[in-house]
Parts: sequence; structure tokens; C-alpha cells
Amino acid sequence: MSLVTEEIRAKANEVYHGDEICQEKSKQLLREIGLPNGLLPLHDIEECGIVRETGFVWLKQKKSITHKFEQIGKLVTYATEVTAVVEPNKIKKLTGVKTKELLIWVSLSDIYIDDPSSRKITFQTPAGLFRTFPTSAFMVEEPSKEVQNKEVGEAVQVQET
Repeated sequence: MSLVTEEIRAKANEVYHGDEICQEKSKQLLREIGLPNGLLPLHDIEECGIVRETGFVWLKQKKSITHKFEQIGKLVTYATEVTAVVEPNKIKKLTGVKTKELLIWVSLSDIYIDDPSSRKITFQTPAGLFRTFPTSAFMVEEPSKEVQNKEVGEAVQVQET
């Protein structure tokens, strides 16, 4: 059952449909709240939205995915619906995200940066267990939107022999 009801959708300040715009908006939101832009490597996002008054956000994708954060060697699975409440440097009440620890999948409930100067991000479970990693492990290089003007070189003449 979906946590995003019609009532929540009605309160939303922003609702977007389509993968391209949702990818852009999810990265933009992560930057706004001061978290690394690669925390939500979702694919085929169908809908995303935010209720600015409460900080409630949701992302819906076509199917669940498993992503490996190469720098730390961790597998993370994202359900078809990911929800959370966001505030500066923090994601709380997270649903739909699990990480593999040893042989079991563990739900994550909070992601936060206590001290931005430390460049460390903490992931916490509902039971209060937590792990801390460098924020750089969750950063994604974003292509610049600037269009570069390329000069056309001299034409080369080809002769047939």
C-alpha cells in the first residue's frame, strides 16, 4: 500500500512526472538540504513530490533497484516507493531503502550530517544502529549544462587515386 495518499498529493507544493525532471529535482533537493547528490540513484522515476510545509518527499519508480556504492562497497536497495521527511542536513522517517550488512538486509530510517565540516554522513536504522562514511562516496559528477562553442577546423581535401 502506498504511503502517498491523494490527500498528501493535494497538499504538495511540487509534483513532477517523468524520469528526467524527477532525476533533476531529486538532486536539486539533496543539494538544497546539504546532502550528497548521489544518495538517490533511482532509475525510471515515474513521480516525485514534496510538501514544503512538512518536508515530506516521495519518489516512485517503475521497479525496485539495487545499487552498489563502489567507494564503500555497500549494496543498497531502493523500493518502488521511497518516502522521507527532509530538513537541513537530514533525511528522517525514511522508507523504502535497505542496505546489506553481512548477510541480511537492514532498513534505513535516518541519514544525516552532524557536522558539515567533518565531511562524514551517518546512516541509521530504526533500532538505532548506525554507520558513518565519507560524503564523497555519495557524490555524483553532474554534467555541466553549458553549451561549448566548438570552432570548425579547416576542411581537409581528399584526393582519389
